[in-house]
Amino acid sequence: MMRFAKWTSLLLVIVLAAASFGIVTAQDARPYRIVVVTHGQAADPFWSVVKNGVDAAGRDMRVTVEYQAPATFDMVAMAQLIDAAVATDPDGLVVSVPDPDALGESIRAAIAAGIPVISINSGSDVAADLGVLAHVGQTEFEAGYGGGQRMVAAGATKALCVNQEVGNIALDLRCQGFTQAMEEAGGSVEVLAVDLADPTDSQNRIAAALQADAEINAIFTLGPTGAAPAMAALAEGGQMGSILLATFDLSPEVLEAVRDGNMLFAIDQQQYTQGYLAIVYMTLFLENLNTPGSLLVPTGPGFVTADTAARVIELSRAGTR
Repeated sequence: MMRFAKWTSLLLVIVLAAASFGIVTAQDARPYRIVVVTHGQAADPFWSVVKNGVDAAGRDMRVTVEYQAPATFDMVAMAQLIDAAVATDPDGLVVSVPDPDALGESIRAAIAAGIPVISINSGSDVAADLGVLAHVGQTEFEAGYGGGQRMVAAGATKALCVNQEVGNIALDLRCQGFTQAMEEAGGSVEVLAVDLADPTDSQNRIAAALQADAEINAIFTLGPTGAAPAMAALAEGGQMGSILLATFDLSPEVLEAVRDGNMLFAIDQQQYTQGYLAIVYMTLFLENLNTPGSLLVPTGPGFVTADTAARVIELSRAGTR
């Protein structure tokens, strides 16, 4: 009997502690459903981290979240996904905006229907025009410009800017910022379009460009799907280390290359934060009409170098970097 009383008392203490510290139960869930539509598939190494941020914030804020994306980089399909999401009357909508011309009408229709919208990742330059509550991400031109300055400081004079998603405004801005920084220092840049869906063809195009112009001494890629074929081309041509290489965004392969000295740096826009903060801000708006103090909520650029790559590799294993 004493043992039973002891365990009863302990159980009461646990229950009271749970109540005082606000442990979440099903009854505590907030009645909000937030749909996230981006141009990046959840299976992509970059976008899987965005989705992890979305899912974590959904749990922490106790709201329902749904992540959707077209099967490939397809603006018509993405606009259709936004329209379909709006038709279900969600409490909030989070979108990336790689092509405002293709997606603007759908986003404005959502806002006109009374659905609050936050943009993430791409679209900082059109956020005000679209009328979204906030944009969570980095300013792409400035990030590219900063990357160009670092490449120049390392000795780059003529570079390839490898674009794996032609038509993505954010990537175009990255190249433009990079090009301006290079040209201001007396250098030059050639933009090379590659196919996101065909890494072998991308590798061959990069190798051919290097073979055609021996003055190219740097490659700047706009994401891991461009960095991988660039690294393969350099390795096959015996040029790893002799041609400078840097990229936007993180992946395990990119981080290992930075750590090992095969890549100068990786520009980190902290995509986990983009997904996470968008859900937090949307929940606060829905529940308390809170908005950020600024339309643009910057998450980058940050620069991962050989000094920090090992630590970031540890964090990336958890799916948060």
